[in-house]
Amino acid sequence: MEVVIVPDARSGGELVAEAMARLLRRKPDALLGVATGSTPLPVYEALAALVRAGSVDVSRARIAQLDEYVGLPAEHPESYRSVLRREVLQPLGIGMEAFLGPDGTAEDVQGACAAYDAALAGAGGVDLQLLGIGTDGHIGFNEPCSSLASRTRIKTLTEQTRVDNARFFDGDVEAVPHHVITQGIGTILEARHVVLLATGEGKAEAVAATVEGPLASVCPASALQLHAHATVVVDEAAASKLKLADYFRHTYANKPDWQGI
Repeated sequence: MEVVIVPDARSGGELVAEAMARLLRRKPDALLGVATGSTPLPVYEALAALVRAGSVDVSRARIAQLDEYVGLPAEHPESYRSVLRREVLQPLGIGMEAFLGPDGTAEDVQGACAAYDAALAGAGGVDLQLLGIGTDGHIGFNEPCSSLASRTRIKTLTEQTRVDNARFFDGDVEAVPHHVITQGIGTILEARHVVLLATGEGKAEAVAATVEGPLASVCPASALQLHAHATVVVDEAAASKLKLADYFRHTYANKPDWQGI
């Protein structure tokens, strides 16, 4: 696992956006797995800036959704389909025909989960999966003690996650759904490159458990230790509890530029 410590959220976003741009220059029809929330916004803003500047072409790029609320209509402003349309697809000029996502309103939710796993495989798999991390170490909506081999499935959110997400529902925790469809940890680990982005002191303990702690389902993100190409990008605040922070800074500072992340 490579750990890259950056000065702030903006520089982290620019670094990850450039990694996406390098991928698209090499593979124009790459399937990018994207996450919602406030943390990845600097990535999408930086990638959109690269598109506007003409330094990367996204006309053949494809976008895959990480998770979705169960029961929220697709047109609801806080359904993740709507959020990604607003924050990723529209700024990049990518149409919905290039979008893959699970159906959170399906009558057969389990069938919708299996269908989404099959759709990802049928699309050739995710080339780069961007992840955030919860304060409890969850990735996607794989809450603590999720199976490290899990597939796309329905999950019940912890109360802490619902409280954390209430800010997107005008602070009303009761408006946050109790259930979600999420790519499983096993599904996530099938992406060719996984990039976890974390910013802020509130994520420091989760980052330390992910990178330096034991591989354990109590910290789902620790499963990234098993991945052949996992990159953790953190700002100084999120890196504040890493015992090997100086080592991570040294290794990245002496890395050949051509390698990227």
